[in-house]
Amino acid sequence: MARSDAAAARPRRGRGGYAVLVAFVLLAVFMVLPFGIVLLNALKTSSDYSTHGPLALPEAISFDNVRTFWNLVDFTHVLWNSVLISGCVALFAVVLSVLNAYAIGIGRIRGRLWILVAFLVANLLPQEGLVYPLYYLAKQTNLYDTRLAVIIVFTVIQSAFGTYLLSSVLSAFPREILEAARIDGAGKFRLLWQVVVPVSRPTLAVMLTFFFIWTWNEFLIPLVFLVSNQNQTVPVALGVAQGEHIVDVTMQAASGLLGIIPAIVFFLIFQRTLTRGVTVGSVK
Repeated sequence: MARSDAAAARPRRGRGGYAVLVAFVLLAVFMVLPFGIVLLNALKTSSDYSTHGPLALPEAISFDNVRTFWNLVDFTHVLWNSVLISGCVALFAVVLSVLNAYAIGIGRIRGRLWILVAFLVANLLPQEGLVYPLYYLAKQTNLYDTRLAVIIVFTVIQSAFGTYLLSSVLSAFPREILEAARIDGAGKFRLLWQVVVPVSRPTLAVMLTFFFIWTWNEFLIPLVFLVSNQNQTVPVALGVAQGEHIVDVTMQAASGLLGIIPAIVFFLIFQRTLTRGVTVGSVK
């Protein structure tokens, strides 16, 4: 009797639910299919690709193209450049966003609305319009063709969005918690690092992850600023190598595979952090 009651209480999935599930499965397959084709062709030899085409399974798995491209662009060094630049930008942009949003959202400084509008407009500016003035400033400060220049530029760009987003979050921060901390003798900086930051940690983790991925995928500004091979990032190295050295399709697939894998690994590592941050934000 209890089992029948439990079965009756269990929600039934109607035809609409199954249709949505099938649609999401088809969408996932459609999104993953290009990556699968890249993987298949990256593990083929040139003769295998010429004989059987791009959609056939490889006769034998070969990593020759991957090794050749790895040595061609010194991918170990290029990968380190991308990790260093993206990691520094993500960390510095989050810290700068926290400081700005703390002053705007909780400190409620004068003209906060116009400041947020300025940050929003700055975030909407196309990078093509920023390239020349940034190039000129980098030349004048002897920072051109250095990783530091790219780190500074993207830290400011990412923190503009982070400040706009985090200010709206901190403006709704519970005032009771802040007043209780002030009664206990907490100053402004202690209030920030011991109260605001721990409570906002899920949001900050999401921002850190997105800033890393966005900076990793940037191409235009690193292409203009990092002209030396020793300073290039992964997207720039892939683009330059494909334009200068690579004409074989399987080699292009191998280069694309090497460019995709680090971002996928980073996303899988921080997937739980993203899920937790979005879930906490929705609950709040």
